[in-house]
Amino acid sequence: MYVSPNFKTKKALKEAIASGRSVDVYQPNGDLFNVQVPENGRVTLEGPHYPEPHRWYATGIMEGGKLVKVS
Repeated sequence: MYVSPNFKTKKALKEAIASGRSVDVYQPNGDLFNVQVPENGRVTLEGPHYPEPHRWYATGIMEGGKLVKVS
């Protein structure tokens, strides 16, 4: 799954979450593969977005439809 905005580093993503910034999580082409972003639970994240090569991977925690923690 990807995040929006398109963070270039996992550190930048973690800093955004820590500061309370809203970060959207989405699955490209999720409707084609029947993959939905969960309202609550763990998500696997990668970035930056295609077509750039992925340089970071992370596990996130969703609560109430919002990304609240990244490790």
